[in-house]
Amino acid sequence: MRPFALAAWFLSVAIPFFAARPAAAAADELGKVQFPTSCSSSVQSTIVTGVALLHSFQYQLADQTFTQAAKDDPRCAMAHWGKAMSLYQQLWDFPQSDTLAAGRKEIAEAQKLGAPTERERLYIAAAAAFFQDNPKLTHVERIKLYSAALSRLHAQFPQDVEAAAFHALSLVALADEDHPNETPDREAAIAILQPLLESNPENPGVAHYLIHATDTPEFASQGLEAARRYARIAPDSSHALHMPSHIFVRLGLWQESIASNIAARDSGARAAEMHHAEFHYQTHAMDFLNYSYLQSGQERKAREVIAAAQNVVGANDENKADHAAMLAARTALELHRWKEAASLPVPKIRQLWLDTTYWARAIGAARTGDPESARADVEKLKEVVAAREKRAKEEGYEVSPEKPSDLGEAEAWLLFSEGKTNEALSEMRAAADRQDKKGVDSLAIPAREMLADMLLDLKRPAEALAEYKTALKNSPNRFDSLYGAAQSARAAGDSSSAREFDAELLEVCGPGADRPELSTAKAVVARKE
Repeated sequence: MRPFALAAWFLSVAIPFFAARPAAAAADELGKVQFPTSCSSSVQSTIVTGVALLHSFQYQLADQTFTQAAKDDPRCAMAHWGKAMSLYQQLWDFPQSDTLAAGRKEIAEAQKLGAPTERERLYIAAAAAFFQDNPKLTHVERIKLYSAALSRLHAQFPQDVEAAAFHALSLVALADEDHPNETPDREAAIAILQPLLESNPENPGVAHYLIHATDTPEFASQGLEAARRYARIAPDSSHALHMPSHIFVRLGLWQESIASNIAARDSGARAAEMHHAEFHYQTHAMDFLNYSYLQSGQERKAREVIAAAQNVVGANDENKADHAAMLAARTALELHRWKEAASLPVPKIRQLWLDTTYWARAIGAARTGDPESARADVEKLKEVVAAREKRAKEEGYEVSPEKPSDLGEAEAWLLFSEGKTNEALSEMRAAADRQDKKGVDSLAIPAREMLADMLLDLKRPAEALAEYKTALKNSPNRFDSLYGAAQSARAAGDSSSAREFDAELLEVCGPGADRPELSTAKAVVARKE
């Protein structure tokens, strides 16, 4: 048996960056991880680096790192465990059959080499449970088997912080797939991670996974400390720089989200240039950046993000077109530029990626009083939704029998444009209720806010105000909800509440805001009505 690096069990290991980086590169930080293995001492730091990269979802570089470890120590079973885990991109994409096969190959190699410690064998067994050759297993069943195996590892080695963190992440992954048990799974993950954050304040996995566990309207406030800590823990990871904004957006902290995503976008571009990361680390940050600029009243800045979509490092023309179209659709609707939304060009990209464009075009046409065009776009959206759901089923995802939010919203606005207001309100309320039940997506225009818009247009301001207030509970500090609430309160004769919403809107926007709607709020607050 090769020497077991016992000292590493008790000491936090400062993470060096992947050795293959250019010698001129500055020292980078990925956090502090404790991950002793029985591999040779020459690859200990490489293995630890790989685990830190897994913790920050830097999968491409993690795979490169574990590959290097396997090359430097051909007898290192845990290097092959790491290569397998680099293929399971938890919370992003569930691995398909070819990826599962690749993972099985790595785990088979790890088992063949034979890890000499019980702890390492349990790590490999957990991965084997996930990657096993059983095509009948559903996504949920695979995750449950994996999570149960990690639970046994965690119980047997309670001092292993990484095992606890990986177990918690498996519960978050299960929450994302097993919707009936989503809340209990999240609560179980939070219960594991919160104490660990205090005792292991520089562990990247603990902070990262706690952010994901709390990334819902219900739990977001419990993730704020982890959010403000994570970027400092792993400043070398573009994903770590971005992740805090998941909580900042949930809580309506727009300026913090903007700073987080500017840093993440730039870091992602540098990583892509060095072939250390895929382009989506940039586009994901830009998605949050565009949204945060819109909510803080900065239209010019939001539109600059759309223009910058053509400069994403590593993205092909179709990816760039898809990203720009998505940002343009959201921007037009958030700004209530209905003609702009209705006339959005349909990009030359695959059908599955056209849902956002047709959703925005349908709503824009409906709101400009053009039901005929709205209906045509709704029909196109139905085709895309059908194709989207077919693909999801083929890839093993469960498809809800309920109408998806985007289609429900588009159909509601079509009904509204046709003068069928009761049916429109009923359809939109149903969409809002479904969203509230499942949890409003952090970057969505809430259906509850759209319901309030309808009620305000129908000159029912008191009802509209109630819906705006509900929307703001789930999505705090959204520009249009605050603006709509102020308008509704004013129309209902409640000038005091209107002024409070105006003041709140100005506070969340800051000095860089240029949206024209702010002129009313500024005038009201200046007069101190």
